[in-house]
Amino acid sequence: MSSVRVSPIWCLALVAFAGCHRDAPTELGPETAAVEPAPPPAPTAAPSRITPAMVAVADAIEGDDVRAVVAEIADDRYMGRSPGSPGDKMTRAYLEKELAKRGYEPGGEGGSWEQPVELVGVTAAAPARWTFARGANRVALERDTDFVASSGVQAPRASVDGAEVVFVGYGIEAPEYDWDDFKGVDVSGKVLLMLNNDPDWDPALFAGSERLFYGRWVYKYESAGRHGAAAAIIIHTTPSAGYPWHTVQASWGGAQFKLPAGGEPHAQIEAWITEDAARRVLGPDVSLDTLVEQAKRRDFKPVPLGITTSIALRNTIAHTQSANVLGILRGSDPDLADELVIFSAHHDHLGVGAPNPNGKPNDRIYNGARDNAAGVGTVLAIGKAIAALPERPRRSVLLMFPAAEEQGLLGSEYFAKHPTVAPGKIAADVNYDAPNIWGATRDITFIGLGKSPSLDAVATEVAAYQHRVLKADQFPERGSYYRSDQFNFAKIGVPAFYLNGGTDFPDKPAGWGVEQLDAYIERDYHQPSDELTDEWRFDGIVQDAQFGFYAGIIVANESKLPVWSDRNEFAATRRAALAAAGTDSRADSPAH
Repeated sequence: MSSVRVSPIWCLALVAFAGCHRDAPTELGPETAAVEPAPPPAPTAAPSRITPAMVAVADAIEGDDVRAVVAEIADDRYMGRSPGSPGDKMTRAYLEKELAKRGYEPGGEGGSWEQPVELVGVTAAAPARWTFARGANRVALERDTDFVASSGVQAPRASVDGAEVVFVGYGIEAPEYDWDDFKGVDVSGKVLLMLNNDPDWDPALFAGSERLFYGRWVYKYESAGRHGAAAAIIIHTTPSAGYPWHTVQASWGGAQFKLPAGGEPHAQIEAWITEDAARRVLGPDVSLDTLVEQAKRRDFKPVPLGITTSIALRNTIAHTQSANVLGILRGSDPDLADELVIFSAHHDHLGVGAPNPNGKPNDRIYNGARDNAAGVGTVLAIGKAIAALPERPRRSVLLMFPAAEEQGLLGSEYFAKHPTVAPGKIAADVNYDAPNIWGATRDITFIGLGKSPSLDAVATEVAAYQHRVLKADQFPERGSYYRSDQFNFAKIGVPAFYLNGGTDFPDKPAGWGVEQLDAYIERDYHQPSDELTDEWRFDGIVQDAQFGFYAGIIVANESKLPVWSDRNEFAATRRAALAAAGTDSRADSPAH
């Protein structure tokens, strides 16, 4: 999952990252802390859309198949699968072989397994200290300890020279919420200090605690660029980001990959600083807490801080190529076979970098076992089951393994800009990213539940069949919907399932599942310690793979095309895409 490119009173930034942490999940369904939820009534027969043939092949999904994939591509031989690296090429070759073994055909243009993705890697050499000045007073921040800085531009040098620091609140312009943090103030050439997240204290404002795209780092960096800012800085706290400072250090270390620059504007510097560093920069005359309170008002205006700063980065630019790996199983219905249901799981990780400060001192390989070798294994297992059906689904099925997700969803962004079929002919995406490795659960998390009545109905049916409680995003303030590849499908109008496992384990005490997730984020997320171990349990992965299999095949066999709810942010794009593809006559009802 991309953090990366993915504070306790507030969530902060001098620009943005992803979501806040919370102590316990919000769920749809019964409370599980004291009383075990009553399962739905057992059906006397499989629901009509889940056929005996589907059950038979789903029951044949095996955890050992997923384990074998993880053991292979999360092995040290793959050197962390960084985009364009030898390990990246090995991963793609392995996936192509596995797709062919399962009966899939190349899904790219010209009969290729791959959709090439050109990338520009920028490795920034930052100074050991970054100095901020107010009059005669100087505050020097230490690289890595206090700040991490990367280049926003694809050039040999990125710099800020004597620029003023301006606090711009959340850095959001959202007319639909009557919210504008800039108020027409010219901040070109400035260093923007922004709060992370989006306004979260009112359920009627920016969806309350659920983090929207406005709260993501990518929106805020883009916002700084649109306003001509010289730099953007993120103030990190573990509660706001959902992971500790060493995750930021690891995620922004080494080469940062992007798609080749077009004409879009970018700030020169994109940086993070710790909360303690931010308070030292502001000094005794400016209260960070007071600034945060001011930013919570609609009448907030940018605040010049009387602070100036300079910094220069020496950049090493490298052009490389990775690829989305695509395998297709042709549909059986002549009228629907040119439409797709996509199953996706990114194949990349972070490569080789600094060792985990709390782990093995000599281990520098970021194996990405849970994130996302396990997701890749899950999609391959689903693909094997689909190919084993006695009759193929009506729509074609595309297994897609996007590149460079950890660098900001770049592979899926490229696919969304260059889809193999028109977006109005893509029925849905089913995405897996960092699946559950702790065992079977009584619940299932559908990140995006409530956004599409079409997919909600399918998920409700499958959850009932599996006797599981269907839950919305259990950590909505982390903004997970905008942090994995399904977001780029949504941006072109395609409804998406993002299935992320449950937290209610029948053989464990209440709260145990949340504790495991928190421990993983603290210890292993984007660290060399994300490795396959003997403690992994695959029955939960199998359970969630079966869920996605059922959901995806139901969509693949339905005549109607899924849609978003009328007020959803992607609804208008979906309507336009269906109309452009001539498939709008088969659109499902938003009031499903």
